[in-house]
Amino acid sequence: MKKTEGGLLPGVAVADHTAAAGGTAPRAEKGTRLGLPQAVALVVGNIVGTGIFLLPASLAAFGTVSILAFGIVTLGSLALAVVFGRLGRRIPASGGPYAYARDSFGEFPGFLNAWSFWITAWAGNAGIAVAWVGYVVYFAEAAFGLDWSGTGAQVVIGLIGLWIPALINLAGVTKMGAFQLITTVLKFAPLIFVAIVGLFFIQADNFGPFNATDGSWIGAVSVAAALVLFAYSGVESASIAAEKVKDPARNIGRASVYGTLACAALYMLGTVAVFGTVPHEKLVNSTAPFADAINAMFGGSAWGMVMAAFAIISGIGALNGWTLLVAEMPMAAARDGLFPKMFTRMRGGNVPWVGIVVGTVLTSITFVMAFAAENAFNTILLLATFTTVVPYLFSAAAQLFWLVTGERQVSGKGLGWNLTLAVAALLFTFWMIFGAGSDAVFQGTLMLLAGIPVYIWVKASRGEYGPKETKHISTGELR
Repeated sequence: MKKTEGGLLPGVAVADHTAAAGGTAPRAEKGTRLGLPQAVALVVGNIVGTGIFLLPASLAAFGTVSILAFGIVTLGSLALAVVFGRLGRRIPASGGPYAYARDSFGEFPGFLNAWSFWITAWAGNAGIAVAWVGYVVYFAEAAFGLDWSGTGAQVVIGLIGLWIPALINLAGVTKMGAFQLITTVLKFAPLIFVAIVGLFFIQADNFGPFNATDGSWIGAVSVAAALVLFAYSGVESASIAAEKVKDPARNIGRASVYGTLACAALYMLGTVAVFGTVPHEKLVNSTAPFADAINAMFGGSAWGMVMAAFAIISGIGALNGWTLLVAEMPMAAARDGLFPKMFTRMRGGNVPWVGIVVGTVLTSITFVMAFAAENAFNTILLLATFTTVVPYLFSAAAQLFWLVTGERQVSGKGLGWNLTLAVAALLFTFWMIFGAGSDAVFQGTLMLLAGIPVYIWVKASRGEYGPKETKHISTGELR
């Protein structure tokens, strides 16, 4: 069995970005790193995609109980954001949840986390693209009278939308960060407008029933919450791109919490505004609920067209940020010898081009296949929710593991507060797995198990048998 000796983790990029293969991973130049504003923009840009622009229509099918689900998920997401901040301060390594699981539980759980999040990233991008296409079709008809509602036209539009962010990411982290900041600012303006101004146009009759399903309200709130969690996925973005963030030990936590708080306020107010301005029967079947909301507020279709344009910008921004994460996670795992080595190949010193291209190809395939499925948006969202929650669960467990062992460096009230947050985040992730539903859990589990042959292949190609030894985080001793 080969032994690997590195920093906090063998091969994980922390301070010196040492690669497991024995080489040195490229160091991001100071001028190409993301400062706090760009890191917050990465978190917000990844959280606020086109999902929120279509989500009110999906949630309307469950009734106003979904507003309660939004509140619960918001609290759970904030707990996760704080946990990621604590973990990022302790282990400021690229890969985020992957690095945390590997450090606490070993390389195989680390691999499963990297594999699960990788699935989330490229499959989730397909979900974003599905919602994005709906707004492009709406805008084309409202602005130019073009009918792009055919399946062929929508597939072409979606593929174009997926590859534009890929090209931006291939151009380098500086251009990617600038584009992310611009699109984040542009997407916030119209959402804030609807979230605030829409409150003055609310009519109680528009909200519909509390529970619009045939089952119990508890079941309805659980499934609705699982859909909502996808809208919050991205809270871990800064931790995954730690290598590209300035002063990661300080800024990962700040970016995670600030970004989540901003999105939480926007989401809650925006959802209530849309529910209250669009009649329930119309909202359930809407393909552009925010556009319908603003049309209901002011009449006509011009304002809805403007909202659709901003939703298009928002979607491109979200795809831009998630395309970065599609490449960052496998790159971090590949440096540790747990993903195929090709994912470490860089272009221009700091662009993991193989991960970007492979991830976008997989997203494109998933997107095309989605059009053959009924209710493709919800199907993708629930699957991506499950694969998202797995790394969240391991991250919360890693924080709890650290706190209840002798390695912790906090005590007293600080220990109690951190334990409470870790336990709350862990229980929240279990609830989200339940809410994703049996179909999503079954499909997601199969996709996780499909990664085992890849793990075997990678280990065999490195001539390894059994786990590699890692250094104890506090003592530096091999374990």
